[in-house]
Amino acid sequence: MKEPFSLKKRLKSFCYAFNGILLVVKKEHNAWIHCGFIVAVSIAGYLFSLSKLEWIIVVACFGAVLTMEAVNTACEKIVDFISPTYHQQAGEIKDIAAGAVLITAIAAAIIGLLIFVPKILSATSF
Repeated sequence: MKEPFSLKKRLKSFCYAFNGILLVVKKEHNAWIHCGFIVAVSIAGYLFSLSKLEWIIVVACFGAVLTMEAVNTACEKIVDFISPTYHQQAGEIKDIAAGAVLITAIAAAIIGLLIFVPKILSATSF
């Protein structure tokens, strides 16, 4: 039987989720790199006066990359917990999860180039 809805439990679940975000951002070196790019792109977006649609796209890219980093971290922790010693399949699982982050980051970078290169070129043209 399903337990009844509880606002207190829902709020507590948000605290757990927020803690998960903090764990990734505080402990994962690659997340630091992603956050550095988020800051740099945000500053560039402000300086180049991105349109509302461009901001929506850029923020969606931020979210996608950080989400994939969190999923990758969760996969790595699960694999390490289940298989503390090296196992080929465990290594492949971790590589595939890391590859998903890389695919997302490459797509975000391409989107960033499509948005920013024309702005940079028009700002520097004579």
